[in-house]
Amino acid sequence: MNEVVETLRKIEQNYKLFQQQQFSFVRALEHTREEAHDLVRPVSSITQVQCYKDHHCYNATDRRILNMFISICNDLRSLCQKLETVHPGDSVSNGLLEKCKVLLNDSNDFTAIRATYPHGVVNYLSLEEARHRYGGVVSLIPIVIDSMSEWITYMKRHVLYKEKDFETYLAENQRPQQKAPWRPPGKHPF
Repeated sequence: MNEVVETLRKIEQNYKLFQQQQFSFVRALEHTREEAHDLVRPVSSITQVQCYKDHHCYNATDRRILNMFISICNDLRSLCQKLETVHPGDSVSNGLLEKCKVLLNDSNDFTAIRATYPHGVVNYLSLEEARHRYGGVVSLIPIVIDSMSEWITYMKRHVLYKEKDFETYLAENQRPQQKAPWRPPGKHPF
């Protein structure tokens, strides 16, 4: 479990770097969409971003920031697989994990999702049109990170806590191997 927490922390650090460059990311999407002559429809999937990067990106800065987005998505996807193997979980934890897997699916349409408070990524987009076109793509990573953090918190509180309680109960309720010496109350000679 500690390995999962550490991996998520590293992904969050990478995301903070990415988030500082959100304007570059949106600008890179605009440039590649212009090159692709695809200005009408919003950015709706990871596959679409990958296609823009592979076929319509001619600027090194744009390529770097699009690679960063795809890399974070791939890291989140592999962490999702690791979460499945860490602990079987229950319906709540499996539901959170399934949500992450659906959101990170390459062909999933994320145009309708929007990150809410405390994430201001959509608010940083300037025009209503930009919010419509890029609101889903900038909201994807924070929503998935929040779901994974919620999964870890839930697992620590409910599932792993119950196992720890059971182990503690067994340790406390085992009979001692040797009887402790009994001394009558009162004066004790030393």
